[in-house]
Amino acid sequence: METLRLVLLFVHILGYAALLGGLLVQLRSEQKAVNPLMRDGSGTAFLAGLLLVGVLESLGSPDHAKIGVKFAIGLVILVLVMVNLRKPSIPQGLYLGLLALTVANIAVAVFWSPAHA
Repeated sequence: METLRLVLLFVHILGYAALLGGLLVQLRSEQKAVNPLMRDGSGTAFLAGLLLVGVLESLGSPDHAKIGVKFAIGLVILVLVMVNLRKPSIPQGLYLGLLALTVANIAVAVFWSPAHA
């Protein structure tokens, strides 16, 4: 079970890396759009996170407050990405919001962790 947890954690991190990469690659461009990297990254991170919670539940009692916060932020990111997927461009505010939510979700994962204590 520990190996499965580590594999899911790795896939979850790769998903957020893809999402962040898809956002950062557009940082200097004038027109922003939802690209396939953002779509695949947000979906992968969200699904791997859900599966990871199932594994963590079987191993013990995870921090449900942290999981709830990460779930809410991840769901908002996923919905915003999927709703704007077919649009040729997205507003600057939406782009900055997606970037802020992605960084916030990564920050929650890093700073709200008992493993670093």
